[in-house]
Parts: sequence; structure tokens; C-alpha cells
Amino acid sequence: MVLLAVSVAALLYRLFALRGGGTAAILRVMPQNEGSGWRHGIVRYGDETLAFYKLSSLRPGPDVRLTRQGIDVRSRRKPEGSEFDIMTEDIVILDVIDRDDSYEIALDSGALMAFMSWVESRPDGRSQRRRPL
Repeated sequence: MVLLAVSVAALLYRLFALRGGGTAAILRVMPQNEGSGWRHGIVRYGDETLAFYKLSSLRPGPDVRLTRQGIDVRSRRKPEGSEFDIMTEDIVILDVIDRDDSYEIALDSGALMAFMSWVESRPDGRSQRRRPL
């Protein structure tokens, strides 16, 4: 009974967290077989991190975090083959690395513009002020 109550509480927390808004995205952790591993979710931008919440997850926090200073967009492409089962032709897929982790993020044109603006407007690492301890 306690396990059921905890599961319901986690589900309700997750639903309310996702209802708070964000940008629709489809993400997969690389490497993957062609066309597999894609997860629908919501992206939220913070000052230092991008948080990805899977729609099908009960985890209380984000499922993936990308650091703003660590992100490198290596390439972009259109969906191919079986990816059209979950994406339309106006989607752009970005090949992204964050430090040592590799991802592909599928975004529509508005979400792509927001993502690229967020990445490109990051402060230069050298110009960030050090916070006192």
C-alpha cells in the first residue's frame, strides 16, 4: 500500500512539474541503433543547464541535464527512414555533445531557434565572475 502511495505521489509530482511549461523536444542518448532510443519530452532552459524531462518517466527531477558551458553542436540533419514514424519533415536533429556524453535532439524550427540562441548567448567561461565561498 505504501509503495502504491509513493508511486501515485511521484506520478502526480511529475505531471504537475511538466504542466509548468517548457519546449517540446525528442532526445536520445547516443550511441543507438538507427531510428531507436528516441524519447519525447519537455526541455526547460536555465541559466547554466538545460533540463530534459521524459514524458514517460516517473523520476522526480530531469532525466537528462546538459550544461550550457559544455554543449557543442557538432552537426544538424533531417529525419531519416523510420524516424519519420515519430517526426515530421520540418524537424531538425542536432548532434550534440556535453563534455563526454553524446546526444541527438530533435526540434521544430521555433524550438531550434530557442536552443541555438540559448547556446550561442552563453557567457564566455573566462568572463564569469567567481562566487565567494
